[in-house]
Amino acid sequence: MPTPYCVDDFKDKFDSLYRLVIVAAKRTNQVTKHESHGFGAAARGRKSTITALEEVIDGKLTFTTAEDEVYFNEDEASED
Repeated sequence: MPTPYCVDDFKDKFDSLYRLVIVAAKRTNQVTKHESHGFGAAARGRKSTITALEEVIDGKLTFTTAEDEVYFNEDEASED
């Protein structure tokens, strides 16, 4: 059985709990769409939400905010 996760496990990775939920939910949907359609969790071996949270802890998932995108767009415009 996997170790239960606590909010404190993620406080260094994300600036808010809301952002963690959004990023993990999007990754969970991606994982779910790409796995074989068996009969529930027994066919998969583990839940896609656990996979997504483990990827967050391992630093495999990144995100950008709207502020970051504005900053990147300004840098690209100044280079042209």
